[in-house]
Amino acid sequence: MTKDFENEVPGDEGSDATASGPDSQEDSLTVDDILGAEQTDDAAIAEASDEDKDLLLDLKRVQAEYANYRRRTEEQRQVEIDRAKGSVAKGLLPVLDDLDRAEKHGDLAEGSALSVIADKLRGVVSRLGVETYGAAGEAFDPQQHEAIFQAPTPGVETPTILEVVEVGYRLGSLELRPAKVVVAVPAE
Repeated sequence: MTKDFENEVPGDEGSDATASGPDSQEDSLTVDDILGAEQTDDAAIAEASDEDKDLLLDLKRVQAEYANYRRRTEEQRQVEIDRAKGSVAKGLLPVLDDLDRAEKHGDLAEGSALSVIADKLRGVVSRLGVETYGAAGEAFDPQQHEAIFQAPTPGVETPTILEVVEVGYRLGSLELRPAKVVVAVPAE
C-alpha cells in the first residue's frame, strides 16, 4: 500500500512528491495530515506499515533538522548583530572619554552647543544598549576591573575601588572595555 503526498516537503521544490499506483488516490495523505498531532504520535507510527513508519520517521527527522537549523541560524544572526553593535560602540569609546574629561573640566556648560551634542551622543550609545560600570566605593572584581594601582588603606577589609581612572563599558554580556581603577586594599 503506497501513500502519496499532496503537499511538498520544504526543500523538495521541483521534485515529484506523488507516488503512482492503482490505489494512490484513495489512500493519499497530505503533509498536513502527517504533521498533525494525532498522526505523528507513537501510536500512529505503531499502526502504520513498515514503509509508512519509515516515511513518518524520516519526516520527523527532517522536521527536527529544520527546526535545529532555524534555531542555530537565528542564534548566529543575533551574535552577528551584537558583534556589529559592539564594533560601533568600541569606536565611540574614545569620544565618550573625551566628553567625560571635558565635563570634569567644565567645558560642557549647560545649554552650550557641545553639551547638546554630548547629550545626543550619549543617548545614541544608551539606545545601543551600552552600559557603564565601575564606580568609587564598589567592591573590586578582577573579572570586571583592571587594577592599575593598589593603595594600602587602613580600615579596609576587602579590596574596594578607591578611584576610577577609566570607566568600563559593556554591551549586554559583551565587555567592551574593563574599568581601570585604583584599588584600596587592607593595610598589613
